[in-house]
Amino acid sequence: MGNLERFKIDLKGLKSEKTSFDFGLDDDYFQAIGATEVKGGSLTTSLEVRKTAGVFELLFHTEGTATVTCDVCLDDMSQQVITDNKVVVRFGDVLEENGDDIVVPADEGIVDVAWLIYEFIVLAIPTKHVHEEGECNPAMLEKLAQLSAVQHNETAEDSIDPRWSELEKLKSTIK
Repeated sequence: MGNLERFKIDLKGLKSEKTSFDFGLDDDYFQAIGATEVKGGSLTTSLEVRKTAGVFELLFHTEGTATVTCDVCLDDMSQQVITDNKVVVRFGDVLEENGDDIVVPADEGIVDVAWLIYEFIVLAIPTKHVHEEGECNPAMLEKLAQLSAVQHNETAEDSIDPRWSELEKLKSTIK
């Protein structure tokens, strides 16, 4: 996680009331963060830190494309991401996170935003990841169709109660 050092912000060292940071997020970032939901991507995050009396507002704006796995064909797909988020940071005794409020130890005064940015990206991506119509891997779709047909036939045969089949025989002899 050595290349994630740039995401650590020294709140005590901020000189002005508003400070801006820009982060480019690429495949190396997602690998370093240990991402499981997002495999990679090309995104940018703009962070504005507003400093007031003992409270810091962190305003995040992230946009770009993230690479996720399609739930249907299991191929990689690009997912557009645009998200705005706000976090309030205060100084305290120990590190605590409570929703959108974070308390950082006053003696350190450093907040690491690497994981926060990743969480914002994941929350901005729809739960279901599916390619647009016609973009899924055709070989995988064909295999899925075959397996679904086999499974459907097996369950259809297994689900018929033998008593009903006897009634069907009786019904055909009556006609």
